[in-house]
Amino acid sequence: MRSLSLHPSRRHRPLVRLGAVVATVVVLAVSTAGCGAAQHDPAPPIGAPAAPAAASGAGSALTDTDVNAWLDGLLPAALHRTGIAGATVAVVKDGKIVTTRGYGYADTGSGGEPAVPVDPDQHLFRMGSVSKLVTATAVLQLVQSGKLDLDADVETYLDFDLPRHYERAVTLRHLLTHTAGFEERIAGLIGTDGGTVDLRKALVTDPPEQIYEPGTVPAYSNYSNALAGYIVERVSGTRFEEYVQRNILDRAGMPSSTFEQPLPEALRNRMSNGYDTSAGPAAPFEIVGTPPPGALSAPATDMARFMIAQLGEPVGFAPLLDQPTRELMQRPALDATSLGTLADGPRMTLGFFTEDRNGHRILGHGGDTKYFHSHLQIYPDDRAGIFVSLNSNGSGALDSHELRESVVNGFADRYFPARGDQPATTVDPATTAKHAALAAGTYESSRAIRSNFLTAIGLVGRTTVSVTDGDRLQIEPGPLSDSPARYEEVAPWVWREVGGQRTIAMRATDDRVEAISFDSAFAFLPVEPARTSALAVPVLAVSTVVLLLTVLSWPVGAIVRRRLGRAPRDRAGRTARILSRLAVAGTLLAFAGWVLSIGSIMSLQDIPGAVLRTIQVLQLVGLLGVLPATVRLVDDVRRHVGWRRIAGSGLILVALAGAGWFAVEFQLLAPSISY
Repeated sequence: MRSLSLHPSRRHRPLVRLGAVVATVVVLAVSTAGCGAAQHDPAPPIGAPAAPAAASGAGSALTDTDVNAWLDGLLPAALHRTGIAGATVAVVKDGKIVTTRGYGYADTGSGGEPAVPVDPDQHLFRMGSVSKLVTATAVLQLVQSGKLDLDADVETYLDFDLPRHYERAVTLRHLLTHTAGFEERIAGLIGTDGGTVDLRKALVTDPPEQIYEPGTVPAYSNYSNALAGYIVERVSGTRFEEYVQRNILDRAGMPSSTFEQPLPEALRNRMSNGYDTSAGPAAPFEIVGTPPPGALSAPATDMARFMIAQLGEPVGFAPLLDQPTRELMQRPALDATSLGTLADGPRMTLGFFTEDRNGHRILGHGGDTKYFHSHLQIYPDDRAGIFVSLNSNGSGALDSHELRESVVNGFADRYFPARGDQPATTVDPATTAKHAALAAGTYESSRAIRSNFLTAIGLVGRTTVSVTDGDRLQIEPGPLSDSPARYEEVAPWVWREVGGQRTIAMRATDDRVEAISFDSAFAFLPVEPARTSALAVPVLAVSTVVLLLTVLSWPVGAIVRRRLGRAPRDRAGRTARILSRLAVAGTLLAFAGWVLSIGSIMSLQDIPGAVLRTIQVLQLVGLLGVLPATVRLVDDVRRHVGWRRIAGSGLILVALAGAGWFAVEFQLLAPSISY
């Protein structure tokens, strides 16, 4: 979502210009790319400076007076500056709600009605992928009761077959840690149709391909969490929304929270509007296509109670989980057995991201819909937590992300500052230099689409790793950032940001790095040589320019011949020329169709299958046109028609061949058009 936390790999990737439209497509892709936002190191606060971290180990007192003063100094100015309409915040400590605060407006009054300030007790915000924590808790409840086994093949619990390309079974442990191996899916993610959501139908209709062996590659997946929710539904015999209402939301004392879409009548007037910016009109209520990963609506006060329950403190009328199961949920769920050395970096628990900061254990999850942006963090060892949600995107592409980070990172630095110096490196310089050299290269996110035409969006948002200072790494852009970052090796295959707190881990063979884990559910993977931007972008650009110039030359050539009184071209080779022209036109129309279609899809608009198939037919016409273009070139050479015409025929052949190679390499002609 900006989209169910189609998450942060989305957020900050420098865009390779395939053209302005493709650049736009990529920004949207990363937006549609993610629930579950993890933090990166400090973005300066928007609108007001965050309080500086206190001296090592000595934070400010976490009291309502201090927290309210800090939030009041940060958020009102930030909302005004960024064009975000409203925000809601909750902070808990030692089993109690320290504060809940509302800022800005739940309704800006843009429709002529009076503006309505955000009330943290009353106004519901959409949680996006923070919802996944509720789904994971539901799974753990059934594990606790013995009805589910985390390590059993999930097909044991399903009434349909999963798409599988590997022998290793997919387990609930894989689903909750985003390591089931599924590629990304976008269709049906978010809409505004208020019809009843059929979870099973959404899961069995055009499921994503499995592109990684289960348990080996962190790759964020809304589909995986939706599967986990459906298993809850199947095993409990209760509709998912009803199960979590009774067993989680009601039990934790969250009476104003729901997964129902549209909202129950009693809650509809309490829903905050969503906005692009505070100056724009309110957006319609968003319908999440598969509720478990992102359909929760809740006020800040209810989310405070959820945090208290996750911290094991008394709240509501019954604990969500017993202590052993809660501790199971909150510790890393996979180890080196399947992850290899990636296990030495940030790892998923059974639902939470590891978001440690200042030496404190922090478990969190972010979430994004098209208009709402949330983040929740708990400090299990410190018995504290913070939740923040925004109801607008803001004027800048990163405004909502940076503002959330200002809040959660500022909270950590103010109340839970560093306890001491970071440990020194344990790797000798020669080994580090060798590891750095192996890591150098171009990478793409593991959260990807590999089986259809959307493979092409992988051309943007790539990451370059190079060696600097002899044995450090320069990563551009830095993980979950829009600016470069430097890393130094602090343990074998574990690297820490220079001047920051983020860590990454690598898995490597003797001659290459296979993966770089940069977040609990995300990794960088090496780009195949044939798909590097250095090769693919020039091929695409040159081919397109040549074909465009060819089309422009047709009327110009006809006018010149007419004005000079030249005879029309002879009929020899006419068939090959006509077929070549059809191929040129087909290729250009197909490329235009792909750009428009992909842009619409990344804006979460569905494209009819017939349209995509038509574009594929045009693309195929262009690819097959290589044959008549070859015949035309051979014929022109044989008949000695002059070097200009021969050169022109040669350029057309090369351009069609280049465009055809791109179409095949990036799956534009793949049988599957499911996205």
